[in-house]
Amino acid sequence: MFACRSTTMISALRLLRSNQAVFPGQLQRSLSTQTEGEVRMAKILREKFPLASSLKVVDISGGCGAMYEIHIESSEFKGKRTVQQHQLVTQALKEEIQEMHGLRIFTDVPKH
Repeated sequence: MFACRSTTMISALRLLRSNQAVFPGQLQRSLSTQTEGEVRMAKILREKFPLASSLKVVDISGGCGAMYEIHIESSEFKGKRTVQQHQLVTQALKEEIQEMHGLRIFTDVPKH
């Protein structure tokens, strides 16, 4: 279903070895801070969990959007078991998950 390209580093090395010109966008993943998918999912999670003290969404598939890792710390998880916390996250990202191959979720309650 997903056709991920080689990692950006390998692509960059191949370009350098082949003496080809590097066009804007070819090294996008290594030069930009977040992919579109990371930005979109972070926005959804910020809206769903406004009390989150920490939120990080990372495309761990090399930038192709097939697999993500989410770390979220929110007081909204207090009193909920880990599986319930993860269910809240997956419910918030229900539409986005349909397009993914995999998702890693790490949740926690702030230690104040």
